[in-house]
Amino acid sequence: MQKKTISFSTRQTAFYFDAEFSHLEKLVSKEKAVIITDEHLFDAHKRKLRGWNTIVLKPGEQFKVQQTVDVVVDQLIALGADRQSVLVGFGGGVITDITGYVAGIYMRGIEFGFVPTSILAMVDAAIGGKNGIDVGVYKNMVGLIRQPSFLLYDYTLLKTLPLNEWQNGFAEIIKHAAIKDAVMFKELESNSLAKYRKDKILLAKLVQRNALIKIKVVVNDEFEKGERKLLNFGHTLGHAIENMYELSHGQAISIGMTYAALMSKELKFFTGADQLIALLNKYGLPTVVEFDAKKAFKVLLKDKKKENVSINYILLQKIGKGVIQPLLLVQLQDIFRKF
Repeated sequence: MQKKTISFSTRQTAFYFDAEFSHLEKLVSKEKAVIITDEHLFDAHKRKLRGWNTIVLKPGEQFKVQQTVDVVVDQLIALGADRQSVLVGFGGGVITDITGYVAGIYMRGIEFGFVPTSILAMVDAAIGGKNGIDVGVYKNMVGLIRQPSFLLYDYTLLKTLPLNEWQNGFAEIIKHAAIKDAVMFKELESNSLAKYRKDKILLAKLVQRNALIKIKVVVNDEFEKGERKLLNFGHTLGHAIENMYELSHGQAISIGMTYAALMSKELKFFTGADQLIALLNKYGLPTVVEFDAKKAFKVLLKDKKKENVSINYILLQKIGKGVIQPLLLVQLQDIFRKF
């Protein structure tokens, strides 16, 4: 096990890489903890979760809504949870988002930590303190930025992860490489999803490398005033179509990255669009899809990154270097008409 303690603006977060789930009891007592998970994970890990206070939710992005939050709060009250209680999100991005959000509002804020169980959560969703829920088709419209006390990485939990969830997570890994790490991009090109699934050491190194990329960005810009905006590469269009077409997060972001790469080719003379598209395809991710551009643009108008008549779009200058490109909404609408 390797522990790294990171200082954010209001608290420190301990990251326990290559740990075992059993270490959780050293971080929080069973008396204080309430684990939040979903039905699939609860069924897959009943033995591990035995003896812990557990709230079990229905799985899926469609349940990342206020009604689910209300259910969790009701159950916390029934369990007698108080200000000394600690919530533990045991799951993927949906579970970590809900757990962090509930922890931020229950009794005006209680402690929380995460045991991410998916690649997506390990490299992205569980890191950085963004917690929230969806409102209709609008992704993460309600939420807050509040850092967890700890993240515990037990890679054995990935054994039950289906192939599509591996692909889902690798969309964010490819994103990190595209905006921040050209060397990792080459590594991904030379390896394959099958190889990472088989080689535990290679996978552990990749997960930690990605976690540290995101941690560094968040430490430098916790509240997304500058550099953290780069992490939205592929997410502007991706979020607009994700709930519209019930795509997985990774699928939507992959499509978003594809179109952002093509925009980068036109606006920034980016020469690596074909290279990025090929890598996304190699990891089983979609790159082209028919979608209603007018409808997507209307959803995008509610995007949190919009500022009056413009929006900050993340483009690529080259592989490994993302840039923030302010675009007028009328410009973006013209670009969308070409899709």
